[in-house]
Amino acid sequence: MPDLSLNQRIARAFGTPAVVVDLDVVERNIARVQALCDARGVANRPHIKTHKSPLFARMQVNAGAKGLTCQKLGEAEVMAAAGFDDLFVTYNLLGPDKIGRLGALRRSIDISVAADNPVVVAGLPEAAQIAGRPLDVLVECDTGRKRAGVETPGEAIALARAIAASPGLRFAGLMVYPPEDGAALTNRFIDEVKQGLAVHGLSVERVSNGGTPNLLTLGAIPAATEHRAGTSIFNDRMMMAAGWASLADCALSVVTTVVSRAGPERGILDAGSKIFTSDTGWGLTGHGYILEHPEAELARFAEEHGFLDLSRCNNRPGVGAVVRVIPNHVCVVVNVVGEIILVRGDEIIGPHHIEARGLSR
Repeated sequence: MPDLSLNQRIARAFGTPAVVVDLDVVERNIARVQALCDARGVANRPHIKTHKSPLFARMQVNAGAKGLTCQKLGEAEVMAAAGFDDLFVTYNLLGPDKIGRLGALRRSIDISVAADNPVVVAGLPEAAQIAGRPLDVLVECDTGRKRAGVETPGEAIALARAIAASPGLRFAGLMVYPPEDGAALTNRFIDEVKQGLAVHGLSVERVSNGGTPNLLTLGAIPAATEHRAGTSIFNDRMMMAAGWASLADCALSVVTTVVSRAGPERGILDAGSKIFTSDTGWGLTGHGYILEHPEAELARFAEEHGFLDLSRCNNRPGVGAVVRVIPNHVCVVVNVVGEIILVRGDEIIGPHHIEARGLSR
């Protein structure tokens, strides 16, 4: 019997679809980001929403990362249970359940949070009271992305003053997530906030910047003291389109089998919307890059069916072919699977459970 490819060995050992992560590529990606942050004098605070696993968080911290970023409290609880300290939750926290959990975390670890409105700020003193320790709060600022965040420097100044005046809270700085061309606007915004706060005796100690594509212009916001990048640990097709990554930088792929060729120009993969994401940012068409058949397009999904458009393929895969696909957006893929398969190059290491998978509260 001829030697089996890595794809075939994974399919035989674990079945398909299987989400596979190459640790050699992961280590290179971590080292690249850390070196870039070190060279720019910016603390690296990686966002664990991409990998959702203490295994990868430990690799990042061991490489020099200063603390971790979490999107939701559930992720922070997993990281705290694994022994990590200095966590930053970048999401508005509302309601007694979340305030109680935040207070419990703050009782035992260093954790800071972001807020972009007075309602959220009004609830946070209770978390500090539960913890018996002060809580650092950053003001989230919108400098062009139009997602969350206060929209004007005046609003940021008012919210920072409200934080500083609240019992148990400490105004710790600003959080931004600018669009990739937003450095100039962000710099003006931060400068105006700093000047306005100085009048009231407040200083901006920390400016947390974010986004993997913004690593390409790291240093363009001189006030930034730290950077939050998530996708950079694995990379994906969107990061390739953004100019940050090449195929060689993509550590995560989906090994999947062609299970139907009902028509000459179409086929079906055994991985559909329950594995892949429908995200098509950065001008992408299709939903993944098929390494063995780059002319093919993963055109659309049903839940368990990936619809292949093979009209541009000279070499079309047959039923039973096992292929590897780089997804458009890895963060979503990791969150919908409970297990990934770790490899090093051509060597299979074994399965790994994703501890924070699905924790969106």
